[in-house]
This record gives sequence, C-alpha cells and structure tokens, in this order.
Amino acid sequence: MRINTEPKLNFDDVLLEPKRSTLSSRKDVDMTRKFTFRNSGKVVNFLPIFASNMDGVGTFSMARVLQEHKMMTVITKSTTVDQWRQAVGNGVRLQSVSVCTGTNKMWDPEADDYQNMQEVLQSFPDIKFITVDVANAYHENFVDFIKRVRDEFPDKVIIAGNVVTPEMTEELIINGADVVKIGIGPGSVCTTRTMTGVGVPQFSAILDCADAANGVDGHIMADGGCVHPGDIAKAFGGGAHMVMIGGMLAGHNESEEEVNLDTGKREFYGMSSDRAREVHGRRKDGYRGNEGRLVELPDRGPVNDTVEDLLGGVRSACTYIGARRLKDMAKCASFVTTHNVINRVYEKYDK
Repeated sequence: MRINTEPKLNFDDVLLEPKRSTLSSRKDVDMTRKFTFRNSGKVVNFLPIFASNMDGVGTFSMARVLQEHKMMTVITKSTTVDQWRQAVGNGVRLQSVSVCTGTNKMWDPEADDYQNMQEVLQSFPDIKFITVDVANAYHENFVDFIKRVRDEFPDKVIIAGNVVTPEMTEELIINGADVVKIGIGPGSVCTTRTMTGVGVPQFSAILDCADAANGVDGHIMADGGCVHPGDIAKAFGGGAHMVMIGGMLAGHNESEEEVNLDTGKREFYGMSSDRAREVHGRRKDGYRGNEGRLVELPDRGPVNDTVEDLLGGVRSACTYIGARRLKDMAKCASFVTTHNVINRVYEKYDK
C-alpha cells in the first residue's frame, strides 16, 4: 500500500488565467484541428468535441446537428446495420461519426456488439473511427483486444479507454490505439467513484496522460466531468487533444428518448447502471454493482442552441488566453488553483 500525496485537481479546482491577447473577436478563433494519427496513419481535420456513445446522446439525430459544426458523434454500440443504412440515407455523414464496440465478445459468446461493428464497417467502409469503450481498460485482455482490432482494421482511427494514468495511456497507444479516452468516474450519471473508490481527479488525469501520449506521438480524449463550457476549455488547456461530452447534450430533442407525458421529462442514465442493463437486456449476473444513476431531465428542446453556447464559451476562453487556434490552447494556457472535487450536477434529479 502507498499513498500518493501529490495534490490532484478536478475542473472545479482550477481556472484559466487571462493574459494579453491580439485576438479582437471570438470569430477569429480557428476551432478545427488537423490530426495525423500514429497507428492508422489517417489525417483528419475536424472540431475535436465528441458526443458520447451513451443512450440519449450517441444518436443519429445528434450527429446530424453536430456535423454542421464539424463535431463528431460516437454512435451507440447497439445500433444495427439497418439503422445505420437509414441514417446515411437521411443525411448523416460518415466522416462525422464513429462506430462503437465493447469487449463482451471476449467473455460472452452470445455478445454481438463486435460482430455488429464488423458488419457496419463492411457496409460503410468510409467510416474512419472505431471506438472501443469499456469502463475499466486496465485488464491485460483489453490490450490484447486492441491489438486484435488494430490487426483487423489497420487503417481505422481507434479510440480506446477508459484509463487515468500515464503508464496505461502509453500501453494502449503502443499496442494500437490512436486516441486514449481519459476518465474514470467523473461523469454526471456515473457512480464508479462512490461505488468502487477508484479514480483520479479529471483535470490532473488529463495533464498526466496528455504528457504521456505526446511522448509516444499519440492523442488523448478527455471523457467525462465537463459540466460547463469552461470545463471543455480547461480540458483543452490542460492538454486534451479531444473532449467527449455526454450530460451536456442529454435531455434535448435529439436524444431520441421519449418525453414522459406526465412529467415533461426525459430519462438519462449511466451505461453501467441497472437501467441500462434493463434497456439492453443484459444480465446483472449476481456480481455486478450498479455504477450509474438514472435521472429525469427537463425537456431542453433543440440541441443546436446548447452546442452554439458551449462552442461560444470555448471560443471566448481562447480570446482570454491569446489562443488563435484551438490547437494553441495548451501552449497558451496557465492556471490558478481553487477548490472542489466531485461532480454533483444531477444529484437533485436522482430517482
């Protein structure tokens, strides 16, 4: 046993420090980035904010809005080939979406998420991104799984996670991942930290893992914990190459979740919650805990207003610190420390 006494920070513990800027307007900020990915060799230019692959967020309706801003959407892994076919026919652009899989195939012969991903990529080879999503990417067979995906899809950009330490960030990149998702337990409907006691405060995890990824020519995606547009700005300033958001986009029309006619609210739940298992017909098996909360959110209307608001916040942050390009935020950023740790944004909606 050991205790790391080095202070670790969350988004609420820091603020970006303003400095003299030559930018005269938010519109002068270039919000897109051109990435060259280490393992796939792909070169892609986009605005590196991703909608999470959560139910109520990773939908095709969300993708149609976000693609107009050059943002990305990770489509839920339960989405069928027929649903993909219909979405593409309705205007979803393949360059703006990622297919998603878990690793259940390694333990459950009946699991179909990996086979479904294979069929989607066979039908739509122009999809550039694969997201391999698990709550805990620290087990050795997850690394083996990433190697398998890389061998089968050598030219795809592989996003893999989640982890929160530099060593595992390097391990995943060296073994085939182009982008590593950073975050254990910071999400608004995730209860992993309280259920397991595991995690690293998100801002410090970003700092440490970004440094590790840069050392091996890889990239990281900050996943979870962003409550306000300023948190996205802090993530980029702390070195995240990309940011994934879920709760900030939940509850809108594009969630494709039905509005409860009695309450006027929409469900939103963590993907390791009992509710998610119920929706997707997964067994609890007697050894799984409930690591997500179920909340009901007021109907928030069209998502585009929220997207424009959060992008406006990040643009404004760039003007405060003199970053002419989103890419320059980490170079231009300096921070001052404040206080706070746990994301409690949706506790009042707990059922």
